[in-house]
Amino acid sequence: MTRLKIEISVPESHAETVIEALRTAGAGRVGEYAQCSSIWKVTGSWQALPGSQPYDGAVGVVQHSEECRIESVCDAEQARSVRQAVRDAHPYEEPVIHFLPLYEL
Repeated sequence: MTRLKIEISVPESHAETVIEALRTAGAGRVGEYAQCSSIWKVTGSWQALPGSQPYDGAVGVVQHSEECRIESVCDAEQARSVRQAVRDAHPYEEPVIHFLPLYEL
């Protein structure tokens, strides 16, 4: 079974909502443990382009803001449902959700 690491940046105000979405979608299982995740503060930057509707900042302006980085894991078969659950819970118009393969040695 292929396992994936999940990485998501989100405003701190929505971190618990996204973690709950991960749990509901079945992410965060490690052996006999559930709801496993890590979270820490990072600084994100972006520039909203014309036609966008940014959650934070203004179109055309480079924005810097404190965010939380959430990491968890899921099975590859869960990736689509995890992605959709996070998108539904996340406030950003275009949330970045990374799925990285994990290699078991």
